[in-house]
This record gives sequence, C-alpha cells and structure tokens, in this order.
Amino acid sequence: MKSILQEPEPAATPTRLAGVSSAVADWLRDHASLLRKLQWVVVALYGFLLIVPATLPLPDNSASVFNNLTIAAQFAFWGIWWPFVLVSMPVMGRAWCGVFCPEGMLSEWASERGQGRAIPRWMRWGGWPFVAFALTTVYGQMVSVYQYPLAVLAVLGGSTLAAMLVGWRYGRSKRVWCKYLCPVNGVFNLLAKLAPWHYRVNGEAWRNPIIRTQTINCAPLVPLRHMKTAGDCHMCGRCSGYRGAVSLQPRSMEEEVVHTSDGDKWQTVLIVFGMMGIAMGAFLWTASPWFVAMKQALATWLIDVDITWPLLDNAPWFILTHYPEVNDSFSWLDGACLLLFVASTTIVIGGPLYFALWLADRILPALAVRPLLGGPGLHKLAQSLIPSASVGVFLGLSATTLTLLKHEGVQAHWATPLRFALLTLAISWTLRLAWRVIGQRRNAGLGLRLIAWLIVSVGLVPFCTAWILFFVVW
Repeated sequence: MKSILQEPEPAATPTRLAGVSSAVADWLRDHASLLRKLQWVVVALYGFLLIVPATLPLPDNSASVFNNLTIAAQFAFWGIWWPFVLVSMPVMGRAWCGVFCPEGMLSEWASERGQGRAIPRWMRWGGWPFVAFALTTVYGQMVSVYQYPLAVLAVLGGSTLAAMLVGWRYGRSKRVWCKYLCPVNGVFNLLAKLAPWHYRVNGEAWRNPIIRTQTINCAPLVPLRHMKTAGDCHMCGRCSGYRGAVSLQPRSMEEEVVHTSDGDKWQTVLIVFGMMGIAMGAFLWTASPWFVAMKQALATWLIDVDITWPLLDNAPWFILTHYPEVNDSFSWLDGACLLLFVASTTIVIGGPLYFALWLADRILPALAVRPLLGGPGLHKLAQSLIPSASVGVFLGLSATTLTLLKHEGVQAHWATPLRFALLTLAISWTLRLAWRVIGQRRNAGLGLRLIAWLIVSVGLVPFCTAWILFFVVW
C-alpha cells in the first residue's frame, strides 16, 4: 500500500518539546509505585460513588448536588467523569487508561494473582469493541443509567466485576479485558489516534545488538517493536527509553489518520453504525416527538386488537426502568419502541454514510482488491470521520451535564451556540481529513477527488440533521 501513497510519512525531528515529552515519560516510568498508589485512590473514590448511592433512598425534586450524595455521584459520573475522559483522549492519548482508570487497574491487579490462562481465540475476535459498545449503550438506556444509581451499579459495576474476573482467569499481569472486551476500548482507540503525542519506536535502535535491557511488562499487550499507532497504547510510560528505541514524541494530530492508520472493517462499523448511529439514537429518543407518536400509535393498535400485556410496566429494574415510587417505569412497549427507534436511527444515519464511503472509494483508484461491501480504501477513508463521531458522543454525554447544571439553577444560553461551534469544527476537520486521505490515491485527478469528497460530504447530512433536530427543533 505504501507504494501508491503520494505523501511519505513525516520523519521525527528533535525539538525542545520532544525533550520535555521524553522527560515526562521517563518520570512516569520511574514513579510507577506512586502511580499505583494514585490508582488505588481513584479505585476507592470510584467504589464509593458507585456503591454508596445505590444503598440510599432516591432523591426528591428538591435534592441538589450540594446536599445529596446520589445527585453528586450522578454529576460526577455523567456530568464530569465520562464526558471529559473522552476529551482527554485526543489531548493526551489514552493516559486515562494507563494512569487513572479503576477498571483497568483492578483487571491488572486481579491478573497478577489469577490463574494466568492463555487468552482464548473467541476473545480475540475483532468485533467485540463494537458489540460491547452497542450492548452497553442500549442497555444503559433501557435501565436509565444516567438517572438512577442502581442502574449505574449494574452497568459500571457489572463491567468492573467482569474486568476483574477476566483478569483473574486470563493473562499474567496483563489487561486482557482492556485489550479485547472493554465496552469503550474501541472508542478510546479511535480518539487516541488524534492525540498530539505518541510513543515512537526507532527500529534501527531497537535492532542494536549492543543494547540489552530488562524485559518490561506492557499490560495492554501492545507489540512494542512494531507499534505504529497510539490507539492501543495506554501512555503509562513503562516502555519509555526501552532499548534506547522508545520515546514519547509530539506529532501532528492528523499524522496517524492520514499516514499511519489504515483502519479495518470493525473500526468502520464502530464509527459509522456505533458512534454515529447507535449513540445518536440513544441520545435522541428522549427528546423526539417521533418516538412518542410511534409509541402512541402502537399502543392504540394493541388495545384495538386486545393485546394489553406489552402495556404493563412490571419488568424488574435491571431489565427495564422500574421506579414506581417516583412514577418512572417503562412498559414492555416502551422498551420495544426504544430498541426500534435506536435501530431506525442507526440505519437512517449510518446507512447513507456507509454508502457514501463505499461510493467514494469505488470511483477512486483502488488501494487493493476491493470486496463488494468495501475494502482497505473504504476503511482508510472512514478514519477521517473520527473527529465528527467523537464530538457527537461528547455532545450527547454533555447533554446530561447541561441538564444537571440547569437543575442547579445555572443558565445555559451559551450551550446551543457552543454546541454548533464544536460540531462545525468537527465536521470541518473531518472534511479536511477526508480530502487529505482521498488525495493519497495515485492516478486520481483533481476532478475525481473533488467528486469523491463531495460524496462523503453529502453522506454526513443525516448526521448533521439529527443534531439540528436535537439542538433546535425538538
């Protein structure tokens, strides 16, 4: 593939910033015990916010983040924690995973004391990041994870328990869960590709037979010698200076998408149908009048045909939202409509976008043999969508932040202009990346490149329209 690219991969140049980066990485490496203690502090805080609110009565309408632990925990998890963990990925890479994440820490800790079995083949399947993201996103909506502490305990606590069990059974001092099964691993992998830092591996220095260093433990199972992408690296600093070949270096935020990362079919599915489809449906349904109209029409039809059991709200809280004490319970029909709405949104947004990528790839010279449903060229082009997909997920999560702030009396007139500004910047960056990726196809004239770029632009229209509906119309 390298032979048909027009732009060579940029070479590293020593700078003062590079020296500072290496010094930071060396500090992380030399203070591993201090970082482990910091991780235990985060684990303790995480456990407290996860478990204690679930044992307390539900707050009333007068409860505030300043006088109610449940509301404070809700704000901590969904107002600050998760939205800004996402922001940290394109800023610092996966430093959250390597330095702070309680789930990764507990999984590695369990693996140090576990059975150390070989990782089974089924766990290495490339589709798990999408499947885990989809299931967690949809299930979180079914049980109202943003509103109720028991749902938080089920979703986040269940994930943490699974991480520890996988760590205990498989791998030796490795984060097997993080590598293969973590529900947000795929999303973090994609966002980290935009980070302005990465651990660069000098192949010539690595091959130097004179250098002999102690073996290091790369917990996230990154093949260090052949590491090209920042997506899998947890930025923990353990490998800094290893064999005199690994160093933390600054880089262009577009370097990996344009030059290094080729993507694959599962990353494309996660971007197009996961982050820009399923997540969009999960954010939209609570505000959509179409959802209400669909539910009312189906309820009327069910009554007309004398089928009433779907209208019952007797499902337990861990299957569907069920809190009758605050008049909030989902019927079986609510759950079915939610699934139908999310699936429909995924098709309406993801379908045209995938078709646009497919068509743009088809009219350009092929990078390699192209299967009918898309090949390397399509997956490479899909990488340019990462900024838009990432900002979309952030905007959806930050809607909870704004809701909580409004509940505290904070005025948010600035929110809509800021949202549109972020979305505009993300779409503009995506279109710039798409133009650069398309420009790498040799033998593609300017006219053909422009047509392919316009096709990708049109494919983004349903995604942008959905946000206009969410921000303005609804």
